[in-house]
Amino acid sequence: MSSESPLFPAASPLPYRSADADTYQAPAQLRDLAKTVPLRVLSAEDFAHWQTYGYVVVREAIPAESARKLLDFAWEFQGLDPHDPGTWYPEREYRSDLDRDLHVYGFVEAYQHQLIWDSRQAQRVYDAFVDVWDCAELWVTLDRLNLNPPNVGNRSRELIAPTERGFDIDLHWDVDTTLADPPQRVQGIIALNDTEPELGGFQCCPELFRRFDEWKSTQPEDRDPIRPRVDRAEYPVIRPRLYAGDLLIWNGMVAHGVAPNTSADGVRAVQYLAMMPALEAHEELRRSRVESWRTLSTPTWNATLLGDAARPEADRYGPAGLTELGEKLLGLRSWNDAGEA
Repeated sequence: MSSESPLFPAASPLPYRSADADTYQAPAQLRDLAKTVPLRVLSAEDFAHWQTYGYVVVREAIPAESARKLLDFAWEFQGLDPHDPGTWYPEREYRSDLDRDLHVYGFVEAYQHQLIWDSRQAQRVYDAFVDVWDCAELWVTLDRLNLNPPNVGNRSRELIAPTERGFDIDLHWDVDTTLADPPQRVQGIIALNDTEPELGGFQCCPELFRRFDEWKSTQPEDRDPIRPRVDRAEYPVIRPRLYAGDLLIWNGMVAHGVAPNTSADGVRAVQYLAMMPALEAHEELRRSRVESWRTLSTPTWNATLLGDAARPEADRYGPAGLTELGEKLLGLRSWNDAGEA
């Protein structure tokens, strides 16, 4: 994190600091965090798995029917017919190489629809993130959906030029792992349909997370900070099985990626959703989050969020209704206000 960026304290009394509500600094890594409040959703075994292997699955975080409604919305938003694969590969002009890559990867440029917010303000989803952070005062990331058809045609990964270093969709870290004290980052997905091996989707290397210090000691000083070079026989890459409505949370220090969809006519569909300690002292960031929700403008917290070029959200529907919990997760209401989540 740049030394020129001020670190804002989280609303929680816990010592979390961040400039952007994306990566955080704290005295202890999440894998070493000692719980101070009772677990809400995770079992003791779940929490041990989270700290040992860097990810955890929360079954039925939202109802399967809610997940199916989100899947229907993802099809409708893009003007694709779920029953006609011929519509899944529309010819289009790209605003940039990033725009093309996001199309290949299947990202859906919707951020503020009511169904998306219904997941964000679901109590079971929130409680799971409280468990991993040991912190109740959280903000939710304003992220999007993913609908990835078979990776052929203009969604083929071969359209993206390979690189030797840096980000790789197949396997990467979310933080710079060469730092002596890497920042902490948490990410998550909610499955909108049941996963099958041929659909691709989330994969990770939990054994590398478990043995990271051991592995790191054998690596050259100039190793890639975000792309691991590992023997997959020794450090297997796995794909956790998810069912519609399941939430998977992972630590930014676990190497992970998205396997290609090699099926004939199936899709991989998820909602990206994570929560981080709220930075209520960062007034500019708080205002931008609220404005994004109020006006349905594309969030600005991440440079890869582009918005739909043809028909932005603001031209389609109005702001989502928020519960009291949703207002606090957005930043519209302070966690210091009366009322408990």
